[in-house]
Amino acid sequence: MNVRFLYSASILLLVAGLISCSSVPTQEVKPHKPIVNQSEDIASETRLTQNLSQLLAQVAQNQAISLSVLESGFSDVKTIPSIRKLVLPPSGTFKKNWLAYRKRFVEPIRINAGRVFWEQHQAFLSKVEQEYGVPAELIVAIIGIETIYGRQTGSFRVKDVLFTLAFNYPDTPNKAAREQLFKDQLQELILLCWSDAGGRQAIKNNKPEVNSSRFDSCLNQNSSYAGAIGLPQFMPSSIRSFAVDGDGDGRIDLKQSPRDAIASVANFLKKHGWQTGMPISFPIKESGIDSAKSLADGEPVLKYTVQELIDKGILSSNRGDLQAGGVAPQSKALIVDLPYPDKEGNDQVQYFVGLNNFLTIVQYNRSYFYAQSVADFAEALGYKNQSVVPATLDQKYPRNIKEETLADPTISKPKKNKAKKKQKQI
Repeated sequence: MNVRFLYSASILLLVAGLISCSSVPTQEVKPHKPIVNQSEDIASETRLTQNLSQLLAQVAQNQAISLSVLESGFSDVKTIPSIRKLVLPPSGTFKKNWLAYRKRFVEPIRINAGRVFWEQHQAFLSKVEQEYGVPAELIVAIIGIETIYGRQTGSFRVKDVLFTLAFNYPDTPNKAAREQLFKDQLQELILLCWSDAGGRQAIKNNKPEVNSSRFDSCLNQNSSYAGAIGLPQFMPSSIRSFAVDGDGDGRIDLKQSPRDAIASVANFLKKHGWQTGMPISFPIKESGIDSAKSLADGEPVLKYTVQELIDKGILSSNRGDLQAGGVAPQSKALIVDLPYPDKEGNDQVQYFVGLNNFLTIVQYNRSYFYAQSVADFAEALGYKNQSVVPATLDQKYPRNIKEETLADPTISKPKKNKAKKKQKQI
């Protein structure tokens, strides 16, 4: 979601950013509260069209670009009633389930696909890791969780999605804020497509230097039900701010270019504060669970030092020792709570200590579930969740797979000596 964004903690995390949305479960709509198909309501459809026309006129004026091209590009835009159902919040009886969430994304099919993806792009992943300082395992994990390496990138036209949610968001307590958020994304999409089509500022005779066909193609590309695009599921604003041309062809194509996707994920994480060679999270000592529970408030803020958590019995002393794979004692952390119901339906919680890099992943998709799943997926690919001091830098990311992480006979072991043969095909 980039910025994925459909998760909220106690302080409404979801409004803070956007990246992707494929990893957020949706809730079935109650039959007694149907979503009205606004396309059948002439008055409502007219209102929506007028609102869009006003936005297009505003963008054309503020950005000095051709209004006629914008109007042509949106001449066939339509609302999608099913989108409105998909973005509805869970019902009051819905219970968050960390174990079910993790099982959905950290599973054999994605991990096997991740290993194949890694083999196909190993040389480039190593290059990106050196340039950005973001582990290859983490990049592969994110793309795997988001879209299974391009298999599930969404089937809705992005302009229809953003039009629907910008002007016809379902009636929820945060309706106004959410509509504004999607209006902003719609404007970002216009600017993204205009730039991609070679657009320049309109000249006096109103004949802009733009490839109209390419502009329309960009507006009509598929996205998720929240407008996230491509292998890494970036929202339009994230594409404009963080996506990079990884393959060097002069364009950014997150749908067809794995190299663009790989480099863009790395750049996003680096720009959001990724600390090279540092862990993501730490498990909590059994004896420290009660103390951790008292500190867990759901706020994505680094509030405590590692030393404070050691003093409270939440972490063991080696967590404040860089040489032992920990972090500096004064490193900041937060308590991560991951709720789930047990077999009897009773509420349970698994706790972790999240470090700076955990919070960086949260910026990609505003969900603790998502961030810890990414960490677990990366570990299944061989990532070592520990600090790396300069003396051991060359041993930073061994390529063996942690079989104890996912002891599943259906997961194949990594193939040897084939990556080099495939490098020429990248």
